[in-house]
Amino acid sequence: MPQSIPEPEFDELYREIILDHYRNPRHREPLADPDVVAEGYNPLCGDEVEMGLTFENSRIKGLSCHGRGCSISQASGSMLTEAVIGKSVEEARRLIDLFTKMVTDPEEEPPAELGDLEALQGVAKFPVRVKCATLAWHTLGDGLNQREAGGHVAHHEE
Repeated sequence: MPQSIPEPEFDELYREIILDHYRNPRHREPLADPDVVAEGYNPLCGDEVEMGLTFENSRIKGLSCHGRGCSISQASGSMLTEAVIGKSVEEARRLIDLFTKMVTDPEEEPPAELGDLEALQGVAKFPVRVKCATLAWHTLGDGLNQREAGGHVAHHEE
């Protein structure tokens, strides 16, 4: 079922959430001793992210995300950190899938478990911005893959 067009006050709230994460990014400081470092780059627009991850058993214990680029790419990375820290690798992979589906399908009704990430749903209406919103998420996926492969550095290019 297609989602109805949000009320103007919801648009404003979502805009404020995105701007807040862009202006005040969470978990930006690099981790002192990450288990994995993953780097992502979008050559079309120059967005860059670098993530450091630490794990405790199968959980993401620590996560940092920093870089440079547009407000969408940087806010998405900040929001990702808040959504993923403390989650199991399996839960993180599920969030990657849910988020990617939400921002690539304008008809997709976002599941409640995405929480504030729903603020980025509007990106689906602007295909040129999808890579901005998903860069950090693909980079996280690369980092998780690299951990499973036993490596330390992963690179992702959109």
